[in-house]
Amino acid sequence: MRVTRGVRITAGAALLALAVAACGGGGGSDNSGSGSGSAAQPVRIEIAEPQNDLIPGNTGETSGAEVLNALFIGLVDYDDQKKPVNRIAESIDSTDQTTWTIKLKDGYTWHDGTPVTAQNFVDSWNYTAYGPNQQQSNYFFSVFKGYDAMNPQDPDGEEGPKKAAEPTATTLSGLKAVDDKTISVELTHPYSGFPTMLGYTAFYPLPKAAFESEGKLKADYGSNPIGDGPFKMSKPYKRGTDQTVEMVRFDGFKEGKAKVDALQYKIYTDLNTAYNDLRAGNLDIMDQLPPEQIGGAKAEFGDRYIEQPSSGIGWLGFNIKSGDAYAKSRELRTAISMSIDRATITDKVFSGTRVPADDNISPVVAGYRKGACGEACTFDPAKAKSLWDSNGGKDVKSIDLSYNADGAHKEWMEAVANNIRTNLQVEVSVKPYEKFADILNDLGDGKVKGAFRMAWIMDYPSPENYLRPIFGTGGSSNYVQYSNKEFDELLNKGDSAASLDEGVKFYQQADDLALKEMAYVPIYFYTTNGAFSSNVKNVKIDPFERIDVFNVERA
Repeated sequence: MRVTRGVRITAGAALLALAVAACGGGGGSDNSGSGSGSAAQPVRIEIAEPQNDLIPGNTGETSGAEVLNALFIGLVDYDDQKKPVNRIAESIDSTDQTTWTIKLKDGYTWHDGTPVTAQNFVDSWNYTAYGPNQQQSNYFFSVFKGYDAMNPQDPDGEEGPKKAAEPTATTLSGLKAVDDKTISVELTHPYSGFPTMLGYTAFYPLPKAAFESEGKLKADYGSNPIGDGPFKMSKPYKRGTDQTVEMVRFDGFKEGKAKVDALQYKIYTDLNTAYNDLRAGNLDIMDQLPPEQIGGAKAEFGDRYIEQPSSGIGWLGFNIKSGDAYAKSRELRTAISMSIDRATITDKVFSGTRVPADDNISPVVAGYRKGACGEACTFDPAKAKSLWDSNGGKDVKSIDLSYNADGAHKEWMEAVANNIRTNLQVEVSVKPYEKFADILNDLGDGKVKGAFRMAWIMDYPSPENYLRPIFGTGGSSNYVQYSNKEFDELLNKGDSAASLDEGVKFYQQADDLALKEMAYVPIYFYTTNGAFSSNVKNVKIDPFERIDVFNVERA
């Protein structure tokens, strides 16, 4: 899934790519089955700058995933009830939930005209799972047999994908292409949620054209990926330089033609600038609006304003191993949590369009429990101050709160800072990063020593997805460095249950352990607040915060 940069929250996410034109038919080539070309009037969609190049296994935030959602499809997707439905997969079967057989449908092709095969999935998954490739979604393959040999422990004995030790394998022993339409998967333990997991971005396939010899990805692949989805790249995208990602309709898409000729993803570092462009007709779709504009947007956009439940959750995080002193203390983290007036923040800052969070699991998926966080998430200034003082809080000179400024977080982060400052009587500094990509990079490198805002939107609809990537040892988005053997074992028990319903009780027990530690402090549950211009119609946004670009139309 996906960490989210804005008042949006990858999912997801939810939440992947192929080779370039110079390497045998890139995304922008004008081969048979292409759309109407670069001259087509595009539908313009707001995003932040993707953190990384457009590579499936290395996209762990919502803006990059939004782009990939137009370029790629995978084995499954999800229906309105958030249940997996087959897409490229014809069937996903197992008799013991450990060994799985995946059959593919005929007729899906890459943008270069070659067929989508089982080997494409195997090559993509092995590339992401191989530790030295340093892919963000590497951790999602830890349930595959043979993952440990590709990601050995480092000399310090810490778990998770590492770079120090030399792998003894370059491919997953539990993964193979039986034939062009059959994939065999063997997991390390029974996992009833495996088919649900396969809709996530990390499990998208990659074409043969994406690779050099010996499983290495072509260097320029991520700037001009060949996909298998309804749109294809019309020109390469250079991250850090280009302010748009351009694509046109792929008319050879098996599921039919998208309703519009072209898409343009416009990159913004300020949501208010994007909102002004939307009002002026220079932008067509925003899937989250600046909090201070929500009240006026309802009146101005009318039936072109979208408000609906989201799967996102917003946290305040602390690096509990290498952060500042207060970040390492569970009691001080809990005191900070109790000093925050969630109800007033969600009502005043977000115009009532957020809900105070009381769990790590979103209410939109099975496993959520109202009040699971208990007293630790209940606003009580007196108890917060007492807990703070009795655990060395008086020795804390200041608290830093970091956030990304391109996601309209200033108002609520300053409100949190004022709560902490007033109720704990400690100096608080609010520190903005210009881009979400920048703070993610610093978090990944352990450079953020104070508190930081973080958010998550589901990659796939399971309570496990709100726990393993965020709190699991070596988790892909475990920026707080939480590690608990009992927690990891409870997740495995939940995986091994006969069904998701039976596994929920184990996931909830793991959730209780994470809530007790308060490494991530739940602040609010998200609501989708979007709007679109009069230039388009039939705009829909799903709980993963993905825009349905296949069905959007020109007005």
